[in-house]
Amino acid sequence: MTEGRPTLSARRGGPTYLCDACGHRPPKWVGRCPECGEWGSIVEGAGPAGTPRAPAARAPAAPARPIAEISAAPARLRPTGVPELDRVLGGGLVPGAVVLLAGEPGVGKSTLLLEVAQQWAAGAGSPALVVSGEESVSQVRLRAERIGALHERLYLAAETDLAAVVGHLDAVQPGLLVLDSVQTISAAGVDGVPGGVTQVRGVTAALVSVAKERGLATVLVGHVTKDGQVAGPRVLEHLVDVVLHFEGDKHSSLRMVRGLKNRYGPADEVGCFEMHEGGIASLPDPSGLFLTRYADAVPGTCVTIAMEGRRPLLTEVQALIGAPVAGSPRRTVSGLDGARLAMVLAVLQRRSKIQLHDREVFAATVGGARVVEPAADLGVALAVASAAHDLPLAPDLVAVGEVGLTGEVRRVGAVPRRLAEAARLGFRFALVPPGCGPAATGSTQAGMRVLEVADVRAALHFAVRVPAEAQS
Repeated sequence: MTEGRPTLSARRGGPTYLCDACGHRPPKWVGRCPECGEWGSIVEGAGPAGTPRAPAARAPAAPARPIAEISAAPARLRPTGVPELDRVLGGGLVPGAVVLLAGEPGVGKSTLLLEVAQQWAAGAGSPALVVSGEESVSQVRLRAERIGALHERLYLAAETDLAAVVGHLDAVQPGLLVLDSVQTISAAGVDGVPGGVTQVRGVTAALVSVAKERGLATVLVGHVTKDGQVAGPRVLEHLVDVVLHFEGDKHSSLRMVRGLKNRYGPADEVGCFEMHEGGIASLPDPSGLFLTRYADAVPGTCVTIAMEGRRPLLTEVQALIGAPVAGSPRRTVSGLDGARLAMVLAVLQRRSKIQLHDREVFAATVGGARVVEPAADLGVALAVASAAHDLPLAPDLVAVGEVGLTGEVRRVGAVPRRLAEAARLGFRFALVPPGCGPAATGSTQAGMRVLEVADVRAALHFAVRVPAEAQS
């Protein structure tokens, strides 16, 4: 069916149907849009889709001016007072910008934004308004008291109606609005139930319009689906200016804010936080959480350098080889990609003659870090080989590289940045893939000895030789 052509039901005078997520017009109502795959987004349309007519001209609110005469001062970034969040935002919040922060329940979104609102009220010179649609003001007050987020210019309100939220904006005149969450707010003039696709899209569009008109920095909290995506129509991500994802393991104190979209800064930045009893705090140097300092060298450990956005994080990979078993041995991972571990084991057995077909293999990262990029392959291979031979590697050795099926070590990105971070933390030796720019075999970079290895066998040879050289 051609887009824009009246459907068969419309030509017969019957109802028409429209997907309010992508605009597709199916011939009849279906539970899932066949165009975009969104569930529950098909609604009855107002009429057949025809060719739109050009609107009549009217006087603009402000005349167009040459771009050189327009001042950029009103759109300057204003720091939030939370360093790691400012890092992800590109320096701070822009007046009039709308930020969508999504994350799983209980990860700490409300705690983080309450801290942001307190810092804004204390240092930005304008009030901050927190509107909660899920908790009462007394419950929010208890959390604020626990984390020390009390300030006379920090205002709280519990509302679920959009008109009432706008009324609070008129009364308080804040510089920052935090709405927790957008799925709980409903608008009287919008069809659908609160939290539905139509309501969420209408409420978000109205709040974006209010934020742009008043120059109000706005942060919206969004729910996520079972697969970790932002709940609601995908159009929400296009309406807002910044999309952030707050993630973390409930068994670990580490929390990360990952930028998915940012019109005012980098979209691949990551901010690290630590959750504790007194709230949440920025973690400018999180590598210490993923490393273990041993008094003596221990077999089965190797340090690799993973990239979280543009930030290098040193992560320790541990491996344990069990006794031979009959049948199919287990391959258990924690914080690593199980498919890549199985590939690395196959390469080690085929190219390095390490017999692992009947041995149980356990591999994990330290501190709850999750490393899935191919650059960790070489570190995983060295940790497994060290555990298989019961031979410890040098404690100040790092390994970075992707391992191919033929055993070669392939190039990865941002090697100089990774090595600079390792040198800052005191590591002296590094194994890297061939052709990594200035890092030639036997050369020294940032106080480190950098060795290029062409394949896994060469990496194992150098990894065994480095501890002896470190003692001399």
